[in-house]
Amino acid sequence: MNTLLFERPIWFATDPLMAKEEAHEMEDFIYHRPVLEREVVELLEPKPGSLIVDATCGGGGHTEALLGSDADVLALDQDPDAVQHVSEQLARFGRRVTVCNVNFRHAAKVLDELGIRTIGGALLDLGVSSRQLENAERGFSLVRGGPLDMRMDPRNELTAATIVNEYSGEELTRLFRELGEEPAARRIASLIVKMRKTCPFRETLPLARAIEKLVGRHGRRHPATHVFQALRMEVNDELGALEDGLRVLTARLQPGARIAVIAFHSLEDRIVKNFFRDHSREWLDKPEWPAPQRNPDYDLKLVTPKPVEPSEDEQHANPRSRSAKLRVAEKI
Repeated sequence: MNTLLFERPIWFATDPLMAKEEAHEMEDFIYHRPVLEREVVELLEPKPGSLIVDATCGGGGHTEALLGSDADVLALDQDPDAVQHVSEQLARFGRRVTVCNVNFRHAAKVLDELGIRTIGGALLDLGVSSRQLENAERGFSLVRGGPLDMRMDPRNELTAATIVNEYSGEELTRLFRELGEEPAARRIASLIVKMRKTCPFRETLPLARAIEKLVGRHGRRHPATHVFQALRMEVNDELGALEDGLRVLTARLQPGARIAVIAFHSLEDRIVKNFFRDHSREWLDKPEWPAPQRNPDYDLKLVTPKPVEPSEDEQHANPRSRSAKLRVAEKI
């Protein structure tokens, strides 16, 4: 496969942009530290010459590990930073890797453009990266001043500032409660609505400090963490994209091929768990039915009945891996 770059809506772009990282600031700078790398490769069981879709290639760690198993990889990421980085770092693999700047919910269109009908496996590594968190200009950070942005794909129009300054109090309450699971959702929403009347929120730190002053600090976690999480998930429609991505990638799997998902958030993990459950039941039954019926969505079998979590050694080496849960299913 050629190393190509896709950009939406012009699919065959010639202009790679920059990169995503999951790392700490340290002497030997690590651009991306993939979570559960060994477990992903072992459970996906990539075959030499097969095509694996790394739907969130990030810093390229999982992509490189899959290439090391002699599989070819179609690497997707909506963040142009990631596309630039992976294209440069993995250029030595030549035709075995294709890099595309696109959200994985559009994977079917990419595969169609490439003339690929089925794939030998898929990986989704969800959530925000450390590169995004630590780059103040991206607007994800609670502790670094920057624009209230939070777009993983800078081409999208919706920003966190738009949400904070234009959503109603009820909409903000719902958002913080449902996506952020924030106990003080209504109080925080009311504060935002009051404060933005005189001074709209444009930067990250004023919002983070206002929430901290209202809620107070309890423990190590910043009191604005849940709100920032909810804003990020809304800006990028992360749950909607996940539902779309699971559907389109599962539909393209060859029989015996596997799909693996690493989730860091309970809402994401629940969507993955329910999708795998609903697609691995051969029969459906309800009290009002005279007899069980075949499940029209039955096309998977569970490989991991319970999620795989990072070892203690990995959690110690990479604290941001602590909440990771890996689930894998196989196409029947």
